[in-house]
Amino acid sequence: MGKIEDLETINGEGYQLTTLDKAIALARANSVWPLPFATSCCGIEFMATMGSAYDLSRFGMERMSFTPRQADLLIVAGTISKKLGPVLKRVYEQMAEPKWVLSVGACACSGGIFDTYSVLQGIDRIIPVDVYVPGCPPRPEQIIEGVMNIHELVKKESNRRRYSDEYKHLLGTYQIEIDNGQEK
Repeated sequence: MGKIEDLETINGEGYQLTTLDKAIALARANSVWPLPFATSCCGIEFMATMGSAYDLSRFGMERMSFTPRQADLLIVAGTISKKLGPVLKRVYEQMAEPKWVLSVGACACSGGIFDTYSVLQGIDRIIPVDVYVPGCPPRPEQIIEGVMNIHELVKKESNRRRYSDEYKHLLGTYQIEIDNGQEK
């Protein structure tokens, strides 16, 4: 994970060649700045993941960002009420591109056991989600696997995909407008 050998390269005596896109993707994948949006028991499991026993900082995530303007990974862990939904959407909209979303736990993924009028039945109803981590609550190992899946997405994503018509259409389905790479 994160080794230069993972890229398509031309190796020679004392040099290595690859494309700029792949080098940037490797750097991005190993320097993800997460923004935790933890509301309940899944948040406690996420805290355990950050602790010394599991040490999420081994994957280039030692800096938690508690401001959306400096984060590129939104980790939503726990129950999201319908009143909290607009706040979550605003946090997502304030994040700079490129950005990714990790949905942690059954409540964030699908509303969990709370099939009530006040609980949002999955955060994918208001923001696009890249990776889902199921469980009630998920174990720290599952959260680490979800983070590693985000790393793989980051490595394989083209720098220009975020400005494609398909991506603009996806954000349009969530009523998020994007123009020339800047959200309105």
